[in-house]
Amino acid sequence: MTRRNFLSSTLIAGFAASFAWSPVARAEEIQVGSHMPLTGSLARSGQSFREGMLVAVKMYNDSQTKHQIKVTLIDDETQPAKAVGAVEKLVSDGAIAILGGYGSNIVGPASDTSNRLGRVYITAGAVSEELVQRGNKNFFRINNNAGYLRGFEGMVEELKAGSVSIVASTREATMLLAKGLEESLAKKNVKVTLHPFDPAITDFKPIINKVKLQDKSEIIFMSAYENDYVGIIRAAKVLKPGAKLIAGAWSLAIPKMYQDFPDLMQNVVGTTPLPYPVDMKDAEGQAFVAAFKTMFNKDIDYAATLSFVKTIVLCEALGRAADAGTLKTGGLAEEVRKTKRASVLGPIVFNETGDNPNFTLAMGQHRDGKIVLVSPAEQATGKIAYPGLPW
Repeated sequence: MTRRNFLSSTLIAGFAASFAWSPVARAEEIQVGSHMPLTGSLARSGQSFREGMLVAVKMYNDSQTKHQIKVTLIDDETQPAKAVGAVEKLVSDGAIAILGGYGSNIVGPASDTSNRLGRVYITAGAVSEELVQRGNKNFFRINNNAGYLRGFEGMVEELKAGSVSIVASTREATMLLAKGLEESLAKKNVKVTLHPFDPAITDFKPIINKVKLQDKSEIIFMSAYENDYVGIIRAAKVLKPGAKLIAGAWSLAIPKMYQDFPDLMQNVVGTTPLPYPVDMKDAEGQAFVAAFKTMFNKDIDYAATLSFVKTIVLCEALGRAADAGTLKTGGLAEEVRKTKRASVLGPIVFNETGDNPNFTLAMGQHRDGKIVLVSPAEQATGKIAYPGLPW
C-alpha cells in the first residue's frame, strides 16, 4: 500500500471510530473493509460513497448494543489493480466482508478477489450484467442497469420524443446501458443514433457536430461519467445542436455537479432517487438526513444515498449472522440473501444472482441549484423544462 493510501485509510478509520462509541464495553466488534475511489476520475462519487457509508455505520452502531461495526477504508484511486490490492489487504487484516467501490470495471476484479478469499462483497456502484452472471454467491448489489433504463425510457415516452442521440463511453457499464437503450427505444419506434467514444478523449466537438448536422435528435443522452459529462455539455454549449434536452445516467443529477459547473448543468436531466433539497417521508430517511447533516454539515446526495442503503443492509446482515453464530462459518451470504426491507431507495430484496430486481429511479432536472423530479409523472415534484438547455 502506498503511503498516501495508508494515511487515507488510517485517517478515515479514525474518523469513523470517533463517531462509533460503544454503549457496552464488551460489545462484539466486527471488522469490515471498504475500497472506494477517493482520488482519480471517479473521486466525486467516491467521496459521497464514503460519507453515506460512515453515516450508516454510525446509525447502526448507535441503534443497538450487541455489535459494533468498524470499517477500514482504502482509496483505490479509481484503478482496478489498486482495488484488488485493497481487498487483499483488508481481508488479510481481518475484514469479515467488503463494502464495494464504484465502477463496474473496478468492482468486477475486486469482487472476484473477495469471492476467492471467501468474503461477501456488496456494492451500489456497478451495473454490468456480467457481475451477476458469474455464479458468485458472495456478490450482492443494490442497483442495476435495468433501473436506469426504466427511468430514461419512461421520460422519453412521457415527452413523446421521436429521436435520441446516445453519446456513450466504451467502458463496459456505459456501453451496456447505451446498447440497452438503443434496443429498447428502437422497439418503441424512437430513432436512435449511437456515438461511442474512447474514455481517453476530451474533445467532444466532432461527436456533437455529427449530432447537430446528421442526427438532429430531440434528446442527447450521455452514457458516461462525471468528467465526460462536463466535456460533452461544454462542446454542446459551443456548437448548440438543435436538441431540446440533454440527459444522462448516474452521478449527474447531484447537487455537487451544479455547484462545480453551474454554467453547464442548468436544465440537464439525470437519474436520481430523490429531489434536492431532500424531503424524506419515512423515519429512517429522516434520521439519515439528520445524521448526515450533523456529520458533514451538508445535505445528502444520490451517491451517498446508494452507499447508505448498501451499508445498512450489510450491517444488519452482519448482526443477524453474529447472533446466529454463523458469521465466521460462511453464514453471512445467506443472511444478506434473506434481506427483505423497505429503504429510501424502495424495497430491497436479492434474487439468486445477488441482484436487486426492485431497483428503479426517477429523472431529476437541475434548476438553479435544486433538483426537481420530473419523471415519472406520479413521482414528479415539478414540471420538466422542455425544451430546456444549459444555454
